This record gives sequence, C-alpha cells and structure tokens, in this order.
Amino acid sequence: MLFLDGVYVERPDGSLRFRWVRAPTSAELGRLTQTLARRIGRHLEHQGLLERDAENGYLAYDELELGAMAQLQSSSITYRIAVGPQQGRKVFTLQTLPASDQAFDDAVGKVAGFSLHAGVSARADQREKLERLCRYISRPAISEKRLSLTPNGNDRYELKTPYRDGTTHVIFEPLDFIARLAALVPKPRVNLTRFHGVFAPNSKYRARVTPVTRGRGGRHATTADPEERTSAERRAAMTWAQRLKRAFGIDIETCPACGGAMRIIACIEDPDVIEKILAHLDAKVAEPDAPRRPPCRAPPPRWLFDETG
Repeated sequence: MLFLDGVYVERPDGSLRFRWVRAPTSAELGRLTQTLARRIGRHLEHQGLLERDAENGYLAYDELELGAMAQLQSSSITYRIAVGPQQGRKVFTLQTLPASDQAFDDAVGKVAGFSLHAGVSARADQREKLERLCRYISRPAISEKRLSLTPNGNDRYELKTPYRDGTTHVIFEPLDFIARLAALVPKPRVNLTRFHGVFAPNSKYRARVTPVTRGRGGRHATTADPEERTSAERRAAMTWAQRLKRAFGIDIETCPACGGAMRIIACIEDPDVIEKILAHLDAKVAEPDAPRRPPCRAPPPRWLFDETG
C-alpha cells in the first residue's frame, strides 16, 4: 500500500495545502501495528473465521461448508497441504539457517505475527523511484528465478528473505503447488487497485489534488490538440499502446525485424473479423512458399556497359 507522507489542509479561501509529516518512530509503528492486529482479529471473530481461547487464537472453518476456492485459500493461509494424499498436513520446509531472534529495524513494527513497514519514501520529484516502488508492490506473487524442481519432481521455492526460524525453502508437491497458485487468483469483477482518502473516486477533493483534475467536479484531459495539453495532461493521456509497453513491456510501435517505427492503422475489436483475419493468416502460412525475387543489390559497374570494354 502507498500512503501520503502528510495531510491536505483546507484553507479559508477553499484551496488545499499539503503539510508534510515526519516519519513514524519504531514505538509509533509498534502501537499502530498492535491496533491493527487487535481490530483485524476482532473483525475475523465477528465473521466467524477466528476463534479464541484462554491461550491463543486460531482460524476456524468447516470444510463441508466451504467451497473449493475457499478451501484452497484457507489451506494456503495455514501452511497446510490442500489436495492429495497428504491433505491437511503441514507443508514441508527446509531450515538451512539457524534460528535468529534479531529484532527488526526501526522502520518495522511487529506484533503477534503482524508486521508494518514504513521505511521507503519518495519525494514529489522522484518519479522514477515512485514508479519502481509501484512496480515492486504490484509484482507477481511468485518469482520464477527462485522456483526449481527437486530430483524427485517436487517444486522447491526459495524464499527471498529467510524466516526467523531459519526456513529458506518450501517444498510443494506438483498438485499442491497448482492449488497454491489457484488460491492467488483474484475473484472476478474485483478491482485490484483501489484508492482511498482524497484519491478515492468519489472524494470531493480528488479533482483538486490530482494533476489532471480528475474526479467529481473536475475536468478530464480531453484537449483535442496534443500541443495544447500540459505536461500532466500528456502523461495522463497515454495511448493503449503506450500503456501496454509501460505495464507489460510489450512494444508494438517498433518493428521487431528492423527496429524501425511502426504506425497503428486500425484497432479491430469485432470477434468475427478477428477470426477471419487469423484464419486467412493461417492459410497463408500453410501454402507452399511462393518464388521470391532475389534480394536488392547495387547497380552493375559502369565498365560493363563500355562498348570498348
């Protein structure tokens, strides 16, 4: 999650002023983490997902009442094997390092299994750093570089940061590993990026704090002439091809063969037309290669046309 390192204060004339707030201390992070842990636990109790006794609390669920996806998610949370003959048992882990009781640094609060980190910040002019931070937060849950196969065919995943008990690798059976991946699939029609506070879609302050004045009562960057747009509007009015390159690294505006610039001439969205085009391309590939002209070459030397030669 990304948060502002300050608050917006409304002046008497109606304008907004941003006031920076100093970074929280370790004690403040600890108190905030404790408050979050208490409130999250109370919410889970009200939902019937958490039961407490005199000593500790544990997740409670009835496997007969849960759907298939809920069972996979609950097994993933509790580090249990979800499917197969070993269902219900703890996941096999490798502890290749000794246990460590080293405390977290001053920028992390840790209480009852909850940890809160607030040690990374970016100034308003550090756009590249902010982009790296956003990409890090939205990174995939699994890193293929740390995933490998064991000699007996199981999936071995190396942890980026070892656990405090010395665990460095987690071993999954292939079917259970697929179940773990299925538990990470988001529900349909759920927004994966959400905004709160002054950046929420229905906030009355959103149009007054965003560069392109998007929000309730604001204007959108719909200027017809690109030359008349401001720098903020030009950043917001990215084409879908630019967004495709920025988000997924897919560049469709550069020729993969020669590296020259390509121009988008049409955007086809009709499924029937798309099917006809793809079928035509498949038929062209299936046809035998037609005779091709020889490659271009330089003109012959002038002495070949010399009558005396």
